[in-house]
Amino acid sequence: MKTIPEIAAWQDEFTAIRRDLHAHPELRYDEHRTAGLVAERLEGWGLEVTRGLGGTGVVATLRAGKSFRSVGLRADMDALPVPEHNQFPHRSRHPGRMHACGHDGHTTMLLAAARYLAGRRNFDGTAHFIFQPAEEGGAGARAMIEGGLFKRFPCEAVFGIHNWPGLPVGHFAVNPGAIMASSNEFRITVRGKGGHAAMPHNTRDPVFAAIQIANGLQGIITRNKKPVDTAVLSITQLQAGEASNVIPDEASLGGTVRTFNIEALDLIDSRMRQLAAATAAAHDCTAETGFERNYPPTINSPAETEFAVSVMREVCGADSVITNVEPTMGAEDFAFMLLEKPGCYAFIGNGDGAHRTSGHGEGPCMLHNASYDFNDELIPMGATYWVRLVERYLPRV
Repeated sequence: MKTIPEIAAWQDEFTAIRRDLHAHPELRYDEHRTAGLVAERLEGWGLEVTRGLGGTGVVATLRAGKSFRSVGLRADMDALPVPEHNQFPHRSRHPGRMHACGHDGHTTMLLAAARYLAGRRNFDGTAHFIFQPAEEGGAGARAMIEGGLFKRFPCEAVFGIHNWPGLPVGHFAVNPGAIMASSNEFRITVRGKGGHAAMPHNTRDPVFAAIQIANGLQGIITRNKKPVDTAVLSITQLQAGEASNVIPDEASLGGTVRTFNIEALDLIDSRMRQLAAATAAAHDCTAETGFERNYPPTINSPAETEFAVSVMREVCGADSVITNVEPTMGAEDFAFMLLEKPGCYAFIGNGDGAHRTSGHGEGPCMLHNASYDFNDELIPMGATYWVRLVERYLPRV
């Protein structure tokens, strides 16, 4: 692994930064302390800093040479509403919230890269360091874009990385095309006419209609969607009534839909509405369908992915880069940036959890788990990847 020696020498300093961020987690759009720390560090290293983009987002700009070319690097800053089970010294100081996804580490790796590049400026063009709020369900990437991110800070391409538990430290994993799924929620409300459970013939039973809709929805996946298009539709809520002897006036079901392409998502959305309405009507009821598209699928651009892979191989060797990792049905709002700009989103190995110090929780070191902790060994490697990516994307002639 070819980490930059100067960055490796900063290990203790940036580990302290990462653990400070871990100890003071902030939820989406409330990352005021985190954003302040990020901005102050960047300003101290001589970067041009813009605060408050998309709420609490920070963008730092670094220019070198005369080229008009530019590239964007993104890290997320927010934590999760998860009570931490760890008891080590840098555990969360705030009950009910913790950095259970490693955004504290993502922020630290990008900070280390910014410091090194500001000191060396061994590139020709402009690098934008994007510190994003509200990845965890708040669509902070979209908020930054709507706030003028790519208009105020033009980028030819944009890149992101996420730590990945289970992938060995010293490894990267990526996939050209879809790497993470879209995230969508639906709720179908069925309305009928309630009455006594002993006299169903006097009612228009919304519960029975809702059950038929629930069964029929899986037919969209197995009979309407192309088999080669991966998608999952999960009904996670079914609610109706309060008394065992009363047929209610209303029943509802809800859940989630995940896909790897927009075409499949459009089909499921359309067919769900049609099926719910027609099935309800067949039982003399009505159905209202709400379908909320939260995050689109995260789809890497082939050329930028090939470029990123070449940088990864330079950093850790060809044998340590997986170029066809299995996509995950998890979602990521970096997808919004990839709708606007070509780019690549990749995973960096967080190991199996053995790095955790004494006092960690009994649960596994997995994302969104109360016993998770970011692996500080990643900091020099991730920062080196960012530096080499900028230097190669914006080479000095």
